Amino acid sequence: MKKALYALSLVAACSVAQAQETFKIGLIDPLSGPMADVGKIFDNHLRFAVDQINAKGGVNGVKFEVISYDNKLSTAESQAALQTAAGAGVKAVFVGGGSAAAAAVITAANRNNERNPDKQVLVFNYGGYDPDLVGKQCSFWHFLTDAQVAMRMKAMADFVKKTPDIKKVYFLNPDYSFGRQWTAYGKQLIGAARPDVQFVGEDFFPTGSVKDFSPYIAKMKAAGADTVVSGNWGNDMALTIRAAGDSGYKLRILTHSSANKSTMIALSAAKTVRLSMVGDWFPGADNAALAAQADAFEAKYKEPFYLARLSVGTELLVKGIEKAKSTDPLKIALALEDLSYKSVVGDVRMRKDDHQFLSPQIIYTSHPVDGKLVKKGFDGTDYGFVKESQSTAQELTLPNECTMKRPGA
Repeated sequence: MKKALYALSLVAACSVAQAQETFKIGLIDPLSGPMADVGKIFDNHLRFAVDQINAKGGVNGVKFEVISYDNKLSTAESQAALQTAAGAGVKAVFVGGGSAAAAAVITAANRNNERNPDKQVLVFNYGGYDPDLVGKQCSFWHFLTDAQVAMRMKAMADFVKKTPDIKKVYFLNPDYSFGRQWTAYGKQLIGAARPDVQFVGEDFFPTGSVKDFSPYIAKMKAAGADTVVSGNWGNDMALTIRAAGDSGYKLRILTHSSANKSTMIALSAAKTVRLSMVGDWFPGADNAALAAQADAFEAKYKEPFYLARLSVGTELLVKGIEKAKSTDPLKIALALEDLSYKSVVGDVRMRKDDHQFLSPQIIYTSHPVDGKLVKKGFDGTDYGFVKESQSTAQELTLPNECTMKRPGA
């Protein structure tokens, strides 16, 4: 009888321990410096997504905890942050401030997970879109939770094919892997979709360092460009829009997902500039689930809901834990491979071969409030967005060059 009671007490103790377990999530992004406004947006969106999960009781009784690390837009700081996070018991990190930072975090995670199998860490990358991260540099521990450059540019090229007023294209991109990929794939895929389009120039610049983009705008105008393909983000994009608007330049900018407060303010002032972006969602889109999240987020943070990406990323982590019935990073990683489900952005799949997330992508363009296409301004401005086109996950599924090194292989 005593043995039976003892066994029951052990089971009860284990159940309580499981219910009280905390799964630590790390955010590694720029929280200071020229891109701090973007990093803060990422941080708030991740915390909001986690709060929603915890409010429902967590995952199998496990609650999430977010710990934020400032990488100061530095690869060295990004690697150091991963090491600090692993030491603090973090089991999954989210990184979104560019491909260089994502690559540094992935490299540090690979090293840590090999040396410290009891402190393994998963990397959920929602903003480093360099295809090499799921190609030649792919990692078992890394999951890209959004479309990479080639997929995004394929959606953009499909849009350009249907937009005859795009005739002369200039490329202006940040001088690191992502920016060079945005230029290369832009030429390749837009060129294939529209052989008549002329590519009239290109430039690369250091991220977060240029204070005045007017010299670049002058070169575009001199080349006769009506469109610029640009991977700018954060303050760099706002300054580009401002420089074009100040010169009265009628310009369309084709980019990834660069909306934030500074961008919206710049667009509202620059009446001659149109910003066309590609992503899985946009403010004002016909999506009831995300509209409800946007309302709840804005009520809590008193700022607009920009990103579905953090909701998608945390949703994916939850699915992995539920399927694995474990919070062990290795088991979660295995559970995520080839996982398909209907997410808040539509039908999605995490491809096993390279850990590339396959999801629909929408092209949407800035547009002033007119009471018809746009009924409500975004982020306190008189500008919102209109949907231009949409590509399914299947239409954007591209071959990969990943030869993945798997644990134990």
